[in-house]
Amino acid sequence: MEHFNIAIDGPAGAGKSTIAKLAAKRLGFVYVDTGAMYRTMALHFLREGIDPKDETAVGAACAGVDVTITYKDGVQQVLLNGENVSGLIRSEEVGNMASAISGYLPVREKLVELQKELAKRENVIMDGRDIGTCVLPEAPVKIYLTASVSVRAGRRYKELADRGVRADIKEIERDIEERDYRDMHREHSPLMQAEDAILLDSSEMTLEEVVRRIFAAAAERGCQAAAHALREQEEQ
Repeated sequence: MEHFNIAIDGPAGAGKSTIAKLAAKRLGFVYVDTGAMYRTMALHFLREGIDPKDETAVGAACAGVDVTITYKDGVQQVLLNGENVSGLIRSEEVGNMASAISGYLPVREKLVELQKELAKRENVIMDGRDIGTCVLPEAPVKIYLTASVSVRAGRRYKELADRGVRADIKEIERDIEERDYRDMHREHSPLMQAEDAILLDSSEMTLEEVVRRIFAAAAERGCQAAAHALREQEEQ
């Protein structure tokens, strides 16, 4: 394989993006936040007032959307039709819309092609719901990262509290359970663990422990950058 790809899948709130960003930075890989791409599509649909249950309307609206990921000073920038929307796509409303429309075939077809092409050109770490099963099925390292609903809700509650946003943790738990169900039962590319993916439950693990496990798996499969990163950690 010309480029080394790492696929990280798992349910909402499992820490996929945090882990993937940290690992990519240490390895010098490109981090591809597929969730941000779906959220960007969702933001467009919300702005257009489209009902997420109306698959026909969602499919028709895909034609007018351009989603691009670029990097500026090492920071990912997500562009919606040329507009930087990186700071607008992390709300609960956008997240719920993204979950609702991510299983629609026109949405997936629009974004998967871009994700595949990027992985052919670069060493990437890509996280999402179906990376190891559908987007990068040939990736040498596949991780299924999960955590209990209570742990994931607690993380989200803390994140909101740190931003000064009031929230009900029970409501967050219900949202997570509903999103899990939608993601696992959607018609196209449902969330599931790839047969050859490594299961990591981060409920009782630190970020460093999760990253180390990923690097160890990558090093075993010939990733020199991961082997070097492990040696550096051992020397510290």
